[in-house]
Amino acid sequence: MQITSVGHAGFHIRTAAGTILCDPWVNPAYFGSWFPFPDNTGLDWDELGDVDFLYVSHLHRDHFDARTLLDHVNKDATVLLPDYPVPDLQRELEKLGFHTFFETENSVKHTVTGPGGDLDVMVIALRAPADGPIGDSGLVVSDGETVCFNMNDARPVDMDVLHDAFGPVDIHLLQYSGAIWYPMVYDIPARTKSNFGKQKRQRGMDRARSYIEQVGATWVVPSAGPPVFLDDALRYLNDDRGDEGNIFPDQMTFLEQMRIHGNEGGILMIPGSVADVRGKELSLTHPVDPDTIYGDKAAYIEDMAQRLKPVLDAEKASWATGSGALLEPLRELFEPIMRQSDQISDGIGYPVGLVLGDETVVLDFPNRTVRAPIEGEGRYRYGFRIHPDLVRTVLRDNEPDWVNTIFLSTRFEAWRIGGYNEYLYTFFKCLTDERIAYADGWFAESHDDTASCELGGWEIQRRCPHLKADLSKFGVVEGNTLTCNLHGWQWNLETGACKTSKGHELRSRKL
Repeated sequence: MQITSVGHAGFHIRTAAGTILCDPWVNPAYFGSWFPFPDNTGLDWDELGDVDFLYVSHLHRDHFDARTLLDHVNKDATVLLPDYPVPDLQRELEKLGFHTFFETENSVKHTVTGPGGDLDVMVIALRAPADGPIGDSGLVVSDGETVCFNMNDARPVDMDVLHDAFGPVDIHLLQYSGAIWYPMVYDIPARTKSNFGKQKRQRGMDRARSYIEQVGATWVVPSAGPPVFLDDALRYLNDDRGDEGNIFPDQMTFLEQMRIHGNEGGILMIPGSVADVRGKELSLTHPVDPDTIYGDKAAYIEDMAQRLKPVLDAEKASWATGSGALLEPLRELFEPIMRQSDQISDGIGYPVGLVLGDETVVLDFPNRTVRAPIEGEGRYRYGFRIHPDLVRTVLRDNEPDWVNTIFLSTRFEAWRIGGYNEYLYTFFKCLTDERIAYADGWFAESHDDTASCELGGWEIQRRCPHLKADLSKFGVVEGNTLTCNLHGWQWNLETGACKTSKGHELRSRKL
């Protein structure tokens, strides 16, 4: 098996049976905020796109690059389609001209036939509202000699299904770096923000190391991040200044973390790097010396910024502009969604403020209305300051997911009083009838929390109240606090109260 990195979470997998292109991303994403790092624009994308199979893990724009898929990828390729609750991914691929789909069943091993023979594949699909924009997934591929697990930035809760179906894994491709707007955009003191950033950075790497231990692959490739921020207004987000509170550590940082914890199987791949893997044997070649990138990372980023400035300028020129009030179009969009989502609207439970330039719009979730502020209403418990042009753009484009556009861009400011509200961000991901119906139903379902495990001197329910991760594998107890490393959520073990978000109580008992 020959695996070529094509940047970020993207890989080209060549086997005797056929070729697979995974998550190709070239063009800037999230309002021009994210670019692939290191630069991958010099690769031969027509050659890379001439494949037998295509795998797009989910609809986040650093995985689903419509322009690259349209311009460079063979439309006769068979799409390995994850088993998602709503068909948005298939619909978007069909719009681009893809017409042959192999519909996988979640976590089931399938055999697909390429021009040179058969391949065994499995797509582990995650279906909770918090997973990507209504879905995230990982791909397992075996050519009979080598097993590759491309986990990208999915967060599976059970690795047993992988080992039961494929046995030992030879090479594991996974996310280790940040992909979020917290805490950078929040209106909090700089020192507090830095401390939160340090925690977020370390938890992300701890989570990745937990997956490495569970998968047990011979070789590990840190991938799916970090992006690079080339806009002058966002350059401070790059981890090129020795800031321990930066949540976007690069591959070299994580490889060092692996070595510190006794794992020497980490492999650096940059766009164009080729790994020839034959079972547990691996040979690696790079297109250039990686030291030309990481030796002076700040200079490399500056060079990228200068070369790709026309691309960024064109992206900004495509944004919608205008001067009219946004209250009515937002009312037309949000109120029907509010009325369909009792679980989510009640879970949010309070008015949320949108400060859009000179205009403030209030999303009154308890009353299911969108309105102007009421005199004397005071500061909202959750609020966002967003440039009106960004809102006009997502309205123009009928965008169903503000998380996958505005929020991941980091081109906004936020404040909150109290904990993180998962229901609120789920609402912003689900701005269609189909999505909101699925998400509201998901929250309404009851889950079996009768199983228990022992951890750090406590008996606790085995499944995390958030997204059902196995706490015997992802849980860490420090004093009276439990942290689930899958998403970094925390609980007070004495009371069972969630310290991260509203609701989500934990069953726990001191032994």
